[in-house]
Amino acid sequence: MSTQEMNMRKNKKAGDRDMTMTMSKGIEEKFYNPLTEEDIRAIHDTSMRVFSEIGIKVSNERARDLFAAADATVDHRTGVVRLEPGLVMELIRQAPEMIMLYGQKPEHTLEVGGRNVYMGTGGTALYVMDAGSDERRPAELSDLKNISRIVDAMENIHLFMLPVFPSDVPAEHVDVNRFGVALTYCSKHVMGGVYSVEGVRRVMKMAEMIAGSKEALRERPLVSMVTCCGISPFTLDDKYSELTIEVAGAGIPVVTPVEPLCGATAPVTLAGNLVVQNVDTLAGVMLTQLVNPGTPVFYGCISSISDMKDMKYLSGAVEMGLMNAAASQLARHYGLPIYATAGMSDSKTLDAQAGYESAITSLLVALAGGNFIHDAAGFLEFCMCASLEKYVVDNEILGMVMRAVRGIEVNDDTLAFGLLQEIGAGGHFVACRHTRKFMRREHYKPTLSDRATREEWEKSGAPDTKERARLKVMSLLAEPEQSYLDDTVRERIRKEITGIDGRFV
Repeated sequence: MSTQEMNMRKNKKAGDRDMTMTMSKGIEEKFYNPLTEEDIRAIHDTSMRVFSEIGIKVSNERARDLFAAADATVDHRTGVVRLEPGLVMELIRQAPEMIMLYGQKPEHTLEVGGRNVYMGTGGTALYVMDAGSDERRPAELSDLKNISRIVDAMENIHLFMLPVFPSDVPAEHVDVNRFGVALTYCSKHVMGGVYSVEGVRRVMKMAEMIAGSKEALRERPLVSMVTCCGISPFTLDDKYSELTIEVAGAGIPVVTPVEPLCGATAPVTLAGNLVVQNVDTLAGVMLTQLVNPGTPVFYGCISSISDMKDMKYLSGAVEMGLMNAAASQLARHYGLPIYATAGMSDSKTLDAQAGYESAITSLLVALAGGNFIHDAAGFLEFCMCASLEKYVVDNEILGMVMRAVRGIEVNDDTLAFGLLQEIGAGGHFVACRHTRKFMRREHYKPTLSDRATREEWEKSGAPDTKERARLKVMSLLAEPEQSYLDDTVRERIRKEITGIDGRFV
């Protein structure tokens, strides 16, 4: 059996993994289900009707040939492909139910799927807001370095998705430099969008150097890729289908997310949007399995709504949270891990709106079991701007969200009847061993929120949340830089990888 086959089998059945391996265990969701079983069945049945009666437009010739070889009905003149429900389900079932993602530190190993919940950053913003500023400017590669260092220190951000598009890097070198900087300065798993086949190949070559070999990277993938091949409604793009074919052929984890917008590229109703969402992302999933059966692939959802006043995209709407929560249920229905979306804000500054929009959507999707919730930290202004301070604020929000996901543990020890009997009426529990035993794991301990008295707060200068976040960012960036690549690997990358910026890698 090949290494790739062994890795696919391991991904398929989490129980086959080495239980001695250190990993960051995702917390299992158990609370919020916006869809009933009947709702899920209705969305599924309608989606299957779309595949068989309407079809999907497949713009890439290689992709059309793959569908045709699998006995789909292909109209090569129009590019429309129709599939019967049995074929759709046959292809989807080839994808693994669980996906293992690895960081450069063992504790950043993630088991993604089922009801496990992880939080991550997102991409790709064009602008950056410096700490202490409300002005945005075009993102540069140095910003990605700073964000990598900040995210590396944020305990409630489990996975690093490349968040900005550097304006100071030639387009043909963007892929390899974005991944290169992130892998240098962040020890967590790195996921990122890709923009060219050559870029994918160079990133793969670099990641193989870091992992130790081609086989080692497939066995323990340090990177995963996002190929946005689906364009709503019901279209697979030519260029991005080619990228999907390239990544799936390499056998590393991939997500083919789609972003239907209510009232624009999908019906204005949330249910209608979910049908478009379901069809479009399953089309991408099927393409990966046609290329390479068993490819680790996510069900990808970025569904949101349009502002019906001017048709612009909205990122902080509660409906985005609702639809991504519902998509998490749909992904479980198909036995696929989900790449969901939450945590962004339409605010232009780090204010109360940024806080409540980010918190509400993150909480909804996490409580619904979103396996990897991307965009959950750092983004303002319709996902166009990354704020250094917001990574710190969102880390606090996500700590509270994950505490809510964990829920309340009820057993004889936590019910504490024996202690209640011992203390009795009118007593207190401050000095009890039971209190010392449970207080740290029962209660979330904030790292940013202010819980001082007014007198203590005023004595410290009366800093608000934004100021405390700014101070945290400045403190982190003032620390000595740490590279997670040894000197030998870095030198190889500089010599052998075309277009790499040696200032940052």
